[in-house]
Amino acid sequence: MDILHLIDRLEELFNDSKAVPLTRNVMVDEDKMLDIIDQMRISIPEEVKKAQQLLAQHDRVMAQAQEEANRTLEIARQKANDLVQRDLIVQEAQRRGEQILNQARGEAEATRREADDYVVITLQRLQDELDKLANQVRNGIRVVEEDQMRRAPVKPEQAAEK
Repeated sequence: MDILHLIDRLEELFNDSKAVPLTRNVMVDEDKMLDIIDQMRISIPEEVKKAQQLLAQHDRVMAQAQEEANRTLEIARQKANDLVQRDLIVQEAQRRGEQILNQARGEAEATRREADDYVVITLQRLQDELDKLANQVRNGIRVVEEDQMRRAPVKPEQAAEK
């Protein structure tokens, strides 16, 4: 199940809960909340798997970029060697070979940067969603604990202290 859907369900449970008069607290159906939390525990590893898949995809893109850069460099070397063998255009061959090498390096670096940017943005989005989820879970736990504290019977020793 999608983690965002579970967050929506948790929020809906909270919004549908009854307010405790004269407080900012609400009464939440414990079974429903625990069920949603359990589902979140199951879904979070799925989100982590997605992040790992993105990292694997990043590695594949990087490997492809490296392979393409190597092919381009080899082509550039071959072209440079062919040009060098021509007596009249030796200088032009060297210049063109360097240009091709620099272009290949620039293209490979640009591909690496784009892949890195994509992974960083995607992981930041995932981290933001996980942070939101963690905050909502902490808030839910806090509300339930506060509700439990209010419902706990007052012991005679505590009543005497008050």
